Amino acid sequence: MDAALILVLFLAEFVSAAPAGQAPAPPAQSAASPVYVPERVFDTRLRSFTDFEAMLADLSRADVVLVGEQHDSVNSHRLESALLQGLLQRHVTVTVSLEMFERDVQPALDAYLRGHDTEDVFLRSSRPWPRYASDYRSLVELAKNREWPVIAANVPRRFASDIAKTGLGPLEKLPAAERALIAADVQCPKDAYFERFAATMADHPAGGAATPAASDQQAAIERYYQSQCVKDETMAESIAASFETRRTAAGPVVHFTGAFHTDFGAGTAERVRRRLPGRRVAVLSMLPLASLDDLMPAGDDLARADYLVYTLK
Repeated sequence: MDAALILVLFLAEFVSAAPAGQAPAPPAQSAASPVYVPERVFDTRLRSFTDFEAMLADLSRADVVLVGEQHDSVNSHRLESALLQGLLQRHVTVTVSLEMFERDVQPALDAYLRGHDTEDVFLRSSRPWPRYASDYRSLVELAKNREWPVIAANVPRRFASDIAKTGLGPLEKLPAAERALIAADVQCPKDAYFERFAATMADHPAGGAATPAASDQQAAIERYYQSQCVKDETMAESIAASFETRRTAAGPVVHFTGAFHTDFGAGTAERVRRRLPGRRVAVLSMLPLASLDDLMPAGDDLARADYLVYTLK
């Protein structure tokens, strides 16, 4: 599971999400009944199973909700849409935050949300992920219809790619306008998050080329980790800034991201908490499985997130 996330982070995200000048086509509108999505929800604080509605009631009172997904899980994306729909039914005003859009496309996103541009124009100028139409469009459209803010939270991929190649050194040499697209405060300690990241990268080196020398491999892992840190810091800064500027009595900032960024309270989760001390940051992890029968979370999973949302692959 973690390996797939890492490969997505360092291969797919560093290339354009759609061919130049071509936007992914939005799905045809359908009047079909909602699709049943099997799920089981486990509350790790209570060490017991709960239900989706009880989880929503709790999340509606959080300041920030971090939803860690498996990018290739269809059911996880359906449950993410259901989560926003459930908060809407509770009359909660949400700020939606997305890893899947980068800070420099915020003007294009805002223009679409305000009805100034068509969806086609928006998609052509915002570098959406390849499966935007099936995976994330429902989140943006719900926010648009309810006039909820949507935050393009991530660092532009060209900077993440450059850091993965050369490290953090050139960061401070960027022009002010470009530097502003990256978190002002970037911390990258070699902690438990780094150890988990390094172990995953060592087991699944990017690209499939011949195995490099140990020293070269370690240096590459450290650069990739620095790129990961910059993503986490930038998303956390975006989330914290949107929280501080949200409307009076608004509900939580709900951020959707790959689970590696938030599992075990690390990555983006740790960096949001650093920026919002005393605020409640709830973490949810989507976990697709082959079967939901005879399920009893244990071991590391109990520390993975506040809520474990299991669904079928």
